[in-house]
Amino acid sequence: MRSTKLAVVLALASAAVAAAPQVAVADPPAHNYPVHSAGCLAATSPLPLGQSVAQTITSGGVTRDYLVHLPTTYLPGHEKPLVLAFHGRKGDGTDIERYSKIDSLDTIAVYPVGAKGEDDERAWQGAPYAAAVDDVQFVADLLDKLQTTLCVDPVRIYAVGKSNGGGFAALLACRLPLRIAAFGAVAGAFYPGTATGCSSVATPIIEFHGTADSVIDYAGDSDNHGQPVPSIATWVQGWATHDSCPATPTTTQLNTEVVRITWAPCVQNTAVAHYKILTGDHTWPGAVVYSGPGKTTSQIEAHLVIWDFFTAHTLNAFIIS
Repeated sequence: MRSTKLAVVLALASAAVAAAPQVAVADPPAHNYPVHSAGCLAATSPLPLGQSVAQTITSGGVTRDYLVHLPTTYLPGHEKPLVLAFHGRKGDGTDIERYSKIDSLDTIAVYPVGAKGEDDERAWQGAPYAAAVDDVQFVADLLDKLQTTLCVDPVRIYAVGKSNGGGFAALLACRLPLRIAAFGAVAGAFYPGTATGCSSVATPIIEFHGTADSVIDYAGDSDNHGQPVPSIATWVQGWATHDSCPATPTTTQLNTEVVRITWAPCVQNTAVAHYKILTGDHTWPGAVVYSGPGKTTSQIEAHLVIWDFFTAHTLNAFIIS
């Protein structure tokens, strides 16, 4: 049954690629379609459970680092979802692992490490200070490797990031919407480079942003590291338009510090959600350790809300349409 589902998704992926604008890609290009997980044939787990293990991969001729955390519920031969979590500028993967609480979810958690760019700081493609590497290809290569050794559900792969990592998750939503099922961003830095080469495929996406963000202004900024970033309202509306969502969103005040704004249902069973954190700064909602400067709300747990959003969306959504 899974093979049949994947075959349908692959056919739709081919049609989407043909219709999408042609952009420069690596050789070989990143796989924007589901890939079977050969790791499901393994009789034993290749990594210890409940621990984070440092690994490396060569992509584009460069050695790249990442961390993998298998949940204690991982069983060989049984497909598990996978979440890629991207740190912000100057991070290294261990930081977002500490504050995001993604390790507590019933998923394979992967924390890729950005390449060093401007000022020798780690960052992700799409930002003006990022290294001149193809991080989209790196992610595709990394998924290929992970799926050769781990039993990953190919239609339940997700990506989320904080700050510069959130901007990169948005770029992946543009470039790999048929490899990754849904995307999330917290305090995202949405530079122009995070919206290049976008596919026309509808994409589920969720975003959190504080109205008092001192790094990426909620109202937008005409000059952030020499480039503009849009207002969050404009950015989220752009995705709602991209996904052909209802014109008017549903707005709900969840508590004194959190307003939820959602567009649904959108085409192909997708959805767009924005959590406006009133007086929140450049932080991860619900974090109990340092996640950025300023106020961190404790009135919502971002990782739980993101997980609920992710698990509501799989690549099977494209089959239903």
